[in-house]
This record gives sequence, C-alpha cells and structure tokens, in this order.
Amino acid sequence: MLLFLSQEPERRPRPGLGLRPPAAAAASAGPAAMSSVCGGPVGAGSLPSELVVHIFSFLAAPDRLRASAACSHWRECLFYPALWPRLRLSLRVCPAERPRLDFLMRKCGWFVRELRVQFAADNYPSGGGGGGASGVCEEATAVAAAAVAAAVATDGEAPLCPRWLELLRTYLELVLCVLSSVRNNRNLQKLSLFGDISILQQHGSIYLSKVDPDGKKIKQIQQLFEEILSNSRQLKWLSCGFMLQIVTPTSLSSLSNPIANTMEHLSLLDNHIPGNTTLITAVELERFVGLRSLALDFCDFTAEMARVLADNNHVPLHRLSLLVHNISVMHKSLENMPEDEDWKALTRNSTNLRVYVMAFDIKSDDMLRILKPSIPLERIHFDSYITCVSGAVVDLISRQYDKFLTHFILMNDVIDTSGFPDLSDNRTEDPLVLLAWRCTRLSLLAVHGYTVWAHNLIAIARLRGSDLKVLEVTEESIDFDQGELADQDVDPVHNLIEQVSLGLGRPWHAVMDIELLSVFTEPTRHFYREMQSFSEGI
Repeated sequence: MLLFLSQEPERRPRPGLGLRPPAAAAASAGPAAMSSVCGGPVGAGSLPSELVVHIFSFLAAPDRLRASAACSHWRECLFYPALWPRLRLSLRVCPAERPRLDFLMRKCGWFVRELRVQFAADNYPSGGGGGGASGVCEEATAVAAAAVAAAVATDGEAPLCPRWLELLRTYLELVLCVLSSVRNNRNLQKLSLFGDISILQQHGSIYLSKVDPDGKKIKQIQQLFEEILSNSRQLKWLSCGFMLQIVTPTSLSSLSNPIANTMEHLSLLDNHIPGNTTLITAVELERFVGLRSLALDFCDFTAEMARVLADNNHVPLHRLSLLVHNISVMHKSLENMPEDEDWKALTRNSTNLRVYVMAFDIKSDDMLRILKPSIPLERIHFDSYITCVSGAVVDLISRQYDKFLTHFILMNDVIDTSGFPDLSDNRTEDPLVLLAWRCTRLSLLAVHGYTVWAHNLIAIARLRGSDLKVLEVTEESIDFDQGELADQDVDPVHNLIEQVSLGLGRPWHAVMDIELLSVFTEPTRHFYREMQSFSEGI
C-alpha cells in the first residue's frame, strides 16, 4: 500500500518544520518558554488547527505522516478532508494489509474525492519469481493454468492450491473493506479499481466456488458497488478493470440519469463475464451523452454502440480503449463489431478521436478482420503466449495507420527462447523497418519474443532518430547476420550499440533484464495504467 499506518513513527522533530513537540521544547527551554506574553501556552500543540492543516497542505503524504507524530493535536489534524482530496493505493493481497487498510479507509473513505486502488498479489504460490510491485510471474501463471486444465480434463476436478485459495479469500476481504468505506461518500468524483489477480483469470470460478460456495461475498460486493453508484452525486470517472465479477450487467442501472448524463470517463473491463453477457448495452450507453473517454472489451463494442457515439446528441468522444482478449473472442462473436462505415461515421462526429488497442493471444486472421482502415489507431499492444503476430498484420498497421500510430508494443512471452518467430521471413522488406518508415509519429517501439535483426534495428533508429523516444528491445530478441559475426575486426554487439545510439542521438542499449520492464512482465497492469493516462490526456 502506498501509505503504511500500522507503525507509529518515531517521536522526533521533523527537519525543516521549525517546530518541536511540546515535551522537547519544555525540556530544553524550561518553564518560561511555555508561556507567551498573553499568558497562554506556546509550542506545536498550541497552533490553531487551521494553521496546522495549512502547513500540512504543503507537504507530501509521507511527510504529513511523519509530522503527525509531533503531538496528538497534529495527529488529529492529519486527516482533515482538505488534505486528502485524492487517495491512490497499491495493495498487496496479503492479510497484513487488512488492518492498515481498515484504518485508512475508516479515516478517509467518507470524504475522499478521488479513489484509485490497485490490488496485486505479492507472491504467487506457483514458485516463480517475478518483477515489479506485484510479483507477477506470467510464465508460472501459464504453466499452472495448463496444469489445472489438464487435471480438469483427466480427472474432472482440478487440484486446488491452498495458497491460491487464501489469496482469493484475502482479495475478497480487501475489496469489501474498500467498497464498504465509500458506500455513503456523495463527494466521490473519481473511482478506479484494478484487480491484478491474473493467476486466477483462467480458473477463477473454480477457486471462487470453494472460497465463496454460496456466493454471499460476491453478492455483497456487487451490492456495495451498486450502492456506491446509486449514492453518488458528483461521479465523473468510473473505471473498473479485471475485478473478478464486481461489475454485473445491471450495475450501471444504479446510476441516476443526471450522473450518467454528466459522466466523462467509463471503463468496464472484465474477462469473467459468462457466455455472451455484456457489461453495457447500446441502449444503456445512450444515457452517457457526456462521455469523452471509453474503455471496453472489444467484443462488447458493437456497431450499434458506434452509431450511438456517432449521434449528434453525444459529445465528441476523444479516447477509446479496446481490449481484444482470446477468452472473449472464444465466447463471444466478432460478427457485431463495427464495420468501416461505422468507424467513418464515428470519426466524423469525433474528429479528435484516438484509439488504443490491447490484443491478448489473438489470431492474425482475427486481427486482420478487426483492424478497419478508418480506425484512428494511436496505440497498439500485442501480447501472446500461444499465437504469434504475423508480418502481414504489422504491415497492415503501418500502411493503414501511418498518420496516427505513436505506440507499438510487440510481445511474445514464449518459454522456449531458442527460436523466436521472424516477421521478415520470406519478405524483401522487414515489417518493423517499414513501420518506422511509414509511421512518422512513432515515439515508442518495444519488442520481445520476435527476432529483430541487428541491421534492421540500426535502420529503425536512423529512420526515426530522436523522435523515437523509447526503443526497448530485449537482448535475446536481437540476432546477427552470419557476415556480421564472421567479421573479426568488428565486435557486432559494440557496433550495434554504437550505431543505434548514433541514430537516436542518445545512448542506447538492449534490455538485459526483462523483469525490470512492466510492459513485458505485467502486460495487464501496464495496459490499465497506460489506458488511464491515455484517457486523462485529453
């Protein structure tokens, strides 16, 4: 969690505040120092609450907590509502977080105006390591999910890991704590919830049936969420991603018409909705006439929805984020997706619209159907474990979206690194080089799990130069021609680093440790974080 309140900070003066606790002042200055000209006490404890709050307002959150240790009066002033208009928490899904979260939400939950909470498992019990704050190990997740699937296929029942059960049980408790604390908060303007429990994405329902067999906790969570929506009077931003059934198809009906009409951002992403069920329909979307940014599962974004957003009664849409997930594609149909004419109509009404697409394990044939020419695609992120992106898809993107594309991420999280797919196979021109040549606004390129030839990497750097602000390519993805390796006079690795650095106009090196980059190790979290900033950057 970003704020740790379980331990009492050491009672000592805070450097730079110019004030000392009353006890310390009395000990050093004697009784005379405890009375003013008017006969009243002086010192930290005598400052008016308004002045203490004003002083605290200039401090960062950690410094406020330290300053509150000066005396009980300052500690009481710490949780004045004006000091905490926004609360952004990153919670480890472990029992130790519960008392800290209880205390913090009890103090701030009733008045906070912006609440952002990210839930992340600290250590997955599958045994893999993992980088980043959440300790996500995607490879271990895939292996464990495959093992569960195999057990279900052979024996009819998966062997359940006790620590996974505990993980989910703790997760439900933390979610209940957060939602119950803000249920009556009528000042809430922004609510963002993200549940990075990716190890349970494939078989979360199996574990959920054991942890919550009668469904009482899930129903309570859903009811609390609907209660928050129905009690809201100022809500402008609602974002809920991968929260394991917290949102239902009836949740948005709890919003009053005035709040729905003035909502500016709506994000509903959940892969656990069964069958063909959607979290929002085109009819429901008609109430949200003030939306400026929207994030949905691609299979939920239908042609009818595009027509609703293209209507003149709707304010122009500026940001649209779409998650294309293989689980959704398996259970839902692509038949209702917007056609090119629908995209043309939408962009006529929303001339500044930009689209962000995240594709998880999607077949190239499906991507070729999805990528309509009139989509104003600014960012695209491919992440796969089984299905690789073809050179034809990359070539299509570079030809259709050359005027819009700024971010291109290509990740193939394969376990066997002995042979990466080569996008330039049987092609005279490398698709990534063509992407850099055609897309003149390209500012970010990240590649892992696909072969990138050294000479092509140099060409990309020279084509885009300093305009390419981020160029992340993992070391194991880079390969060299036999001619480069045979030249005894030149070190190919040193030459690559030197030439790419010259092309970019700044020092460059390949990514040596993939665990340091969340875009590779935590794709879901990376997408959600980028989607938030993408939506806010209107």
